[in-house]
Amino acid sequence: MLYSQLPVLTDQPVCRLRSLRSVTLSVPDPLASRDFYHEVWGLSTVDEDGDRFWLRATGTEHHVLDLCRGDSNALGGFSFALGTPREVDDAARALERIGVPLLREPGPLDDAGGGYGLALVDPEGRTVELSADVHAVSSQEPSGRRAIPRKIAHVVLNTTDIERITAFYTQVLGMRVSDWSERQMSFLRCNSEHHVIALNQAAWPALNHVAYEMTSIDHFMRGIGNLRSHGISPQWGPGRHGPGDNTFSYFTDPAGLVCEYTSEVAQIDEDAWLCRTWRRTPELSDQWGTAGPPTTAVRSAMAGIPDHGASSLVTPRDPDYFIALPEPVGVA
Repeated sequence: MLYSQLPVLTDQPVCRLRSLRSVTLSVPDPLASRDFYHEVWGLSTVDEDGDRFWLRATGTEHHVLDLCRGDSNALGGFSFALGTPREVDDAARALERIGVPLLREPGPLDDAGGGYGLALVDPEGRTVELSADVHAVSSQEPSGRRAIPRKIAHVVLNTTDIERITAFYTQVLGMRVSDWSERQMSFLRCNSEHHVIALNQAAWPALNHVAYEMTSIDHFMRGIGNLRSHGISPQWGPGRHGPGDNTFSYFTDPAGLVCEYTSEVAQIDEDAWLCRTWRRTPELSDQWGTAGPPTTAVRSAMAGIPDHGASSLVTPRDPDYFIALPEPVGVA
C-alpha cells in the first residue's frame, strides 16, 4: 500500500505528548507480581488498595507500574503526560471531533497518583490515558551501586495491522517514527528518547513486553547479576539492539509477562534524525553478538494471548473504527 493510500485520520495531532508515565498490567495474582517487582526487580511500592498496587522507580513519576487483578494477563493501559489540564480538555474536544472514543471523559483521576486526565481507546481496544497535574514525588536517583530502574523506557505492543496503528499514534497523538525493523516493527517517540512505544506485527493484539531503564550500563549489568542471585536467568540477553542502540536483557515475571532491563537508549536530534529501516538479521538485532537467540519460552510470552482491551466498553461513531480481530487457532 502506498503511503498516500493510508487513511488520513486528522490533519493535526490532538495533543503534544511529553513522556510515557506508566503502564497498567492486569494479572490473576497481583500480590505475587507485586512481590517480584518490589523485592527482586527493584521497584518500590508507593501505594496499595486491596489487590491493586502502584510501584515507583527512582525518577519523578509517582508510579511507573500499576498492578490490578484480572482473570487473565492483559494490558490495562498506559499513560502519557500532557502539560496542563487545559491540554487534556483540548485533546478531548479534538478526539470527539475525529471520532476517537473515550473510555473516561476529562476529570480528576481516581488513581493513587492523582491528577487530571482522560482515557481514549485505540483501534485495537487499548486504553491510553492522557494526564496532567499528577502527584509530585522527589527523585531517588541512586548515587551508588544499587540496580534500580529509573523509569519505564518503552512498551512494545503486538498489533494485527502495523500500518494502521502506526498511523493512529503518529497522526492522532503526534508521535514520530524513529525507525522501522523492516515492516515487522515500528519505533515511535514522543520526546528525545528513540522510542517509548514500539509496534510489532503479530497474529493478535497483545502486550509484547515492558522495558525499564537503568541509570547506566553498569547498573544494567548489576541488575542482571541481582536477578541471577535470585535464581532468575535472562531468557534473551544481555545484548545491544540495533534500532534504539539500547542494551537489553529479557526476563519473565510470575504472571508470565515479559519485562526487560535496558540502558543507553539513543537520543534523537529532531532536526538531524532520519528514519531508517533495519534488516531483521542477528547481527542487527544484537550488535554485540552476545545474546544468542531468545528462548522458546520468552518468544511464547512475547506473543501473549489475544487482548480485546476496552473495545466492548465503548461505542465508536464509525462502525469500522475497530480493526476486526482474527479468530486465533489453538490459543488458550
